[in-house]
Amino acid sequence: MTADLLLEGRVFRGLAGGFAEAVAVKDGRVLAIGTRDEVAAAAGPGTRRVALGGRVAIPAFNEAHMHLLPYGLGLTQVNLRAEEVRSLDEVLGRIRAAARAVPKGAWVVGRGYDHSALDVGRHPTSAELDAAAPDNPVWIVRTCGHMGVANGAALRVAGIGHNTPDPEGGVIERRGGGLTGLVQERAMRLVQSAMPKPDESQMVDAIEAACRQLASMGFASATDMNVGMTAGMAEVGAYEAAKAAGRLPLRMWQVLAGNPEGIAEAAWEAGLRPMAGDDSLRWGAVKVFADGSAGGLTAAFFDRYVPADTRGVFTFPDETIHALLRRYHEQGWQLDIHAIGDAAIEQVLQGMEAADSPAHPFAGRRHRIEHCGFVTRDQRRRMLARGILPVPQPVFIYEFGDTYIANLGRERSEYAYPMRTWLEEGHHPAASSDCPVSTVDPFINLFTMLTRRTNRGTVLGIEEALTPEQAVHCQSWCGAYTQFAEDRRGTLEPGMQADIAVLSQDVFAIAPEAVLETRADLTLRDGLSIFDRHGELA
Repeated sequence: MTADLLLEGRVFRGLAGGFAEAVAVKDGRVLAIGTRDEVAAAAGPGTRRVALGGRVAIPAFNEAHMHLLPYGLGLTQVNLRAEEVRSLDEVLGRIRAAARAVPKGAWVVGRGYDHSALDVGRHPTSAELDAAAPDNPVWIVRTCGHMGVANGAALRVAGIGHNTPDPEGGVIERRGGGLTGLVQERAMRLVQSAMPKPDESQMVDAIEAACRQLASMGFASATDMNVGMTAGMAEVGAYEAAKAAGRLPLRMWQVLAGNPEGIAEAAWEAGLRPMAGDDSLRWGAVKVFADGSAGGLTAAFFDRYVPADTRGVFTFPDETIHALLRRYHEQGWQLDIHAIGDAAIEQVLQGMEAADSPAHPFAGRRHRIEHCGFVTRDQRRRMLARGILPVPQPVFIYEFGDTYIANLGRERSEYAYPMRTWLEEGHHPAASSDCPVSTVDPFINLFTMLTRRTNRGTVLGIEEALTPEQAVHCQSWCGAYTQFAEDRRGTLEPGMQADIAVLSQDVFAIAPEAVLETRADLTLRDGLSIFDRHGELA
């Protein structure tokens, strides 16, 4: 059998397989892998060859926790991320410029500001946004995605006044009897539901644009973690339309929004069932929120935060979230439950343990706790016993680690997202980004797993650092495992899908700092190029 493609040079087969000198691809699968001479035997006159030189080929990255459609839509929103925006004046200037570019009355939406990184050390206020865009509703979302600030026009459209009660699991901030514009957790839905919804064409464009962006970084698989929270059931149709039109370059694992305001119930009534779809678009899970974010003081902890007399926010009381977990578990969905603080993780674990029954056992279900950032030893033990998977974001250490120290103290922050401990205990932590909460750049995630270093140079829990092989494993095979796909992708062995990324540098042999400068040169899905920086397969 003659190969379609040979990659010749250093190839990472996977954590168990180590390295090879070449890999051959035929009909979208790995045909052979091994020494140059062994693999060269599969070559024929029509075989295309790519010399890796000093580069390395790896199993393509798998983005196990992100919000792909919101990320795609956000590519046209006002960029307020901290790596570019460090002052209140810059925030307001970008909002002002965006408002000038749209008609009066049109919404101006921004994403990614970090109040702790701004020069004023606080959230912008509704009044400040009013001054920047007096003729437009404005809504800007903090980087964590768990809170945002609305200007006066947006508050009025949303029907939020000084006497509007806080919804369950949400906060509308008031000071001196007036609204500041800050809206947190489930209260955000009041604003978001008042905003115009994208149509199917806009969503398909956003899905494809997001996939193309990820492919350019070495991803062949990704996840949309909360489908339905932007445009309801129309999002399901948009994904199906993107697939039908050949505009879904990545393999997608889809997670339905499962809070009462989500679409899980509507999807069930419409006949959507667990594992519906195929390997390119699979509807596999339901998401429920248990708490908020540690950076925003809304993740739920047993102990108080350092700067404020609070332990965070539970999205639901125990009986409500436990009933949701049981319902979705018994329907057959994978549970992908957001819980960051140790108290929220405990609430979720107790609910999962109560739902585990002889009639509906947990064994083999691979339920997940998303983020799982501040987890106790006992909680890790109980997760392992029931096969509950942690899905962490090491990049949070890089982007928010110094904020964790300020909010939680040094001791709790040292052991946030304990990657090495998880691996050594037998867990399969799927390193991911929660994009657009954090950057989706996989090389920043790799760097953080190697160094435990924040973007300000602080090192947190160096004993939790990984080897390069372990880090790539967590960002490829572990993601596939959470999606019941480890028998098809995540390693490069004969018969596996030829989902391969060629990296511009050998990340297994360079200094960690150089990993930050690495890029994907070539990304293959089923052996076909979905990104080719240098036109090597053109």
